Amino acid sequence: MLMIPLLVLASLLDPVWPRARCSPSQGCDPRQRRDAGGRGGVYEHLGGAPRRRKLYCATKYHLQIHPNGKIDGSLEENNPFSIMEITAVDVGVVAIKGLFSGKYLAMNDKGRLYASEVFNKECEFVERIHELGYNTYASRQHFTEQPLPPGTGSSSKRRATVRRQWYISINGKGRPRRGFKTRSTDKASLFLPRVLGNKDHEMVRKLRDIQGAGEASWPEQKFLPGGAWEAMPPETLRQFFEKPTKSCSR
Repeated sequence: MLMIPLLVLASLLDPVWPRARCSPSQGCDPRQRRDAGGRGGVYEHLGGAPRRRKLYCATKYHLQIHPNGKIDGSLEENNPFSIMEITAVDVGVVAIKGLFSGKYLAMNDKGRLYASEVFNKECEFVERIHELGYNTYASRQHFTEQPLPPGTGSSSKRRATVRRQWYISINGKGRPRRGFKTRSTDKASLFLPRVLGNKDHEMVRKLRDIQGAGEASWPEQKFLPGGAWEAMPPETLRQFFEKPTKSCSR
C-alpha cells in the first residue's frame, strides 16, 4: 500500500515527460518572444519573416535608400528605392533594408541617417504603432537623457532622468532630420507602412529574375550587385523595371 503514494510523490518531484535541452553550442533563452506576426519562439539573427513595405511619411514622401548610401524622400508612387524589407530582430524592434539598394537604414551617434552595408546595432529601430495606422521608428542605440525638473521623480540624491528617443524623420522637403531634433508627435516622424502595388511587385519579380540568372546580358548587368545603377536616376531605373520581362541569359 505504501508503494502507490511513493510513486505519486516521485512523479511530482521528477516528471517523466521529455524536457527541452539546449545543445552546448546554443544558449537557452527562457523568455518566449514573438515577432511582428504574432508567432511564438525565439528567432535568430534577422530571423523574423520580412515584410515588404513602402514607408510613406505624413509629409507625403516615401522613404528611400539609394545604392550610393543617400537617404531621402521621394514623391514618386513607384520608386524601386522606396521598397523596404522590414524584419523583426527583437520584440518591437525591426531592421529596415532597402530591397533594391541592398543596404540597411541606420542612425549614428550624431542623429544622422545613413545606409550600412552590413547589419549592426545602429540599424535597430523600435517600432511603435500610433493613431490612424501610422508608425514611428526610434533608434534603439541612440537617444538623449534629460534630467527631470526638481521636485519630480525619485526622492533619492541622484537626479532622475527621462529618455528622449531619436526618430526616423523626413521633413517637408524630403530631407532627413537629425534624430535629436525629432519628436514622436511630429508629422515628419509618422510613417504609414504601405503594401506593395502591382507595379511594385512586378519590379521585385524582375529584380529576382535578374539576380537569379546565371549570366546577365547588358543592360541587365548593371542591375546586379556592384553594377552601375548607383548613379542612375530613379526614373530611368523605374522605366527599365516596368518594361516587359525578357530573358536575362544569353
